[in-house]
Amino acid sequence: MHQQEAWRRNLAVLWLGTFIAGMGFSEIMPFLSLYVDDLGTFTKGQLTMYSGVTYAVTFLVIALISPVWGRLADRKGRKLMLLRSSLGMAVVIGAMGFVTNVWQLIGLRFLQGLFAGYIPNASALVAAETPRKQSGRALGVLTTGYVSGNLIGPVLGGILAQVFTIRWTFVLTGILLLIVFTLSATMVHEHFQPVTRDQQAQRGPVLKSFKNPTLILVLLTSTMIIQMGNNSITPIISLYVRQLMHDAGPVTVVAGIIAALPGISTLLSAPKLGEYGDRRGTQRVLIFGYVFAVLMYFPQGFITSVWLLGVFRFMIGISDGALFPVVQTMLTKNSPQELTGTVFSWNQSFQALGSMLGSLLGGVIANWFNYSGVFTFTALTLLLNFLLLWWLVPEIRHWRQRA
Repeated sequence: MHQQEAWRRNLAVLWLGTFIAGMGFSEIMPFLSLYVDDLGTFTKGQLTMYSGVTYAVTFLVIALISPVWGRLADRKGRKLMLLRSSLGMAVVIGAMGFVTNVWQLIGLRFLQGLFAGYIPNASALVAAETPRKQSGRALGVLTTGYVSGNLIGPVLGGILAQVFTIRWTFVLTGILLLIVFTLSATMVHEHFQPVTRDQQAQRGPVLKSFKNPTLILVLLTSTMIIQMGNNSITPIISLYVRQLMHDAGPVTVVAGIIAALPGISTLLSAPKLGEYGDRRGTQRVLIFGYVFAVLMYFPQGFITSVWLLGVFRFMIGISDGALFPVVQTMLTKNSPQELTGTVFSWNQSFQALGSMLGSLLGGVIANWFNYSGVFTFTALTLLLNFLLLWWLVPEIRHWRQRA
């Protein structure tokens, strides 16, 4: 009974922590390019380049460094990684409010990548401490914390920037992350059995420790592709809204609402889909998520109404609520418990790669094929990802027998 109370308390505290962390990260993202513009006198091309580098450098570092932190998490504990990440980013993001040139900002964004990892380590800790039969529901609930924070963050950031200036937004975000550090230090409890460096060395190549290494690699690739699909839309969504509204009316307000709609539906759907997967099989939810996403992405490039776009974007959030938690749940259920930190750090690396590739490819494809090409590209990529899973992972094909 005590252990049941412990994992539920961890879930509640880490939900709040991921909510505040998600809010803190997202409230500064919409203003990075404006902040870059304030730090010098740039041509339009220079501003685009510096903004791109400022945005991308964090994801590049995350992709490279996450496996190192994951192995350390398996040796020292996930809670220690939560404290490292929240305190490090509190200091780094707070310091961004005091930079005087763009290179200082890029340097701090580089350091932000080094200290990243709160969300995946929270997921790893919840996955490790929660009874396996309830892990899908728990990870679905945890996902809603980060998503909720992401929804509120841009609105809060806009208010803070308007009232206190962009610089103070960074400082206040640092203070929020200090609150996350305090919550994690005092209220999260981990029953951790460390894996020594010698034990890690004796184990040999990490992939050999998994019963099905192919499944792990395919699931990690799927994380990258799903995130790539989401981020390929991000750079062009407001421009597409402006085109559908014929550059008339409150374009920024409508674009903001449409950008938030997937998060709202993910928030509503993720816990229910996670619970359904625990009862009836995660394979069912995964198949539904892919098929539904493909069907919802294809029409978005060919509609003429901004309201229809809103409906389809809301539906995309449901597919996200199926895909991200289920991939995490399948990684958890098919990994040795002592490698949970390593697996979730790999997942973070692949997610960061997806964020980078999506942003780059979205802009390139929009230039080649207009905005409609981005949605078609995303639908085709997800379809190919589903077919790859179907071909390489027999567990997906045999979902009826396992239901």
